Amino acid sequence: MTLEDDISNAQILIVDDQRANVHLLSRLLGDAGYRNVTSTMDPTQVCALHRRNSYDLILLDLQMPAMDGFSVIEGLKTNQAERYLPVIVLTAQPGHKLRALQVGAKDFISKPFDLVEVKTRIHNMLEVRLLYRKLEAYSKELEQAVAERTAELRESEARYRSLAELASDWYWEQDERGEFTKVSGPVMEMLGIHVSLLGGDRAGEPSGVWDDAEQAALQATIAARKPFIDFVLHRREADRPRQQFRVSGQPMFDQACRFLGYRGVGVEVSAGR
Repeated sequence: MTLEDDISNAQILIVDDQRANVHLLSRLLGDAGYRNVTSTMDPTQVCALHRRNSYDLILLDLQMPAMDGFSVIEGLKTNQAERYLPVIVLTAQPGHKLRALQVGAKDFISKPFDLVEVKTRIHNMLEVRLLYRKLEAYSKELEQAVAERTAELRESEARYRSLAELASDWYWEQDERGEFTKVSGPVMEMLGIHVSLLGGDRAGEPSGVWDDAEQAALQATIAARKPFIDFVLHRREADRPRQQFRVSGQPMFDQACRFLGYRGVGVEVSAGR
């Protein structure tokens, strides 16, 4: 369905206390191909009608008994579900035009009616209104898609972490400063240190516990923001065989390609010689 079809099928409400004006506008809109035109001569019913029917356009006379058009506009603005007020005011008073626009009307049509002006302003208003609705619907669809994708990514990340923890002795994450933000698994008990094999705080450790060349090579890889797989590290304690570890990690970046840190897994392979 084209935009012109949508415009022809738009829901239009005429509000005027003069029967002659209602008849004239209804006939004009019908002849112009608009298929869904209704009217009311009771301005107090407009807000309820709009909440029920969500009109694409309301043609609103300003000077009416019991409730003038300005009061109708104020009532329409209380509808929290309606952020765009689809109102064209009808007035013979030049001074009322600016005031109507200031309180929320989108356009005006002068009385007595110029038929070409009426058709043009109504068509233009409906075109903007329907495009606005399409944009609003697209924005909601996009928000929903983003929310669903975000939930999928979080679920996927949770599965990844769970599998990583099951397949390794520990799972780890570092921030952009190299500080550990997450360590899971028995690494504390297994190593007896705060994961210093990945460049953490080595204060208080005996000198020569870790192979300095291996540590330097790993730190160079991390500084270059490169992933690494099964990087071998060795650790020796007094009166114990040398331990061998394999660690794997990958850098993390946000959508703007800003470095966020590293995450990875580690496993103790066996005792070395």
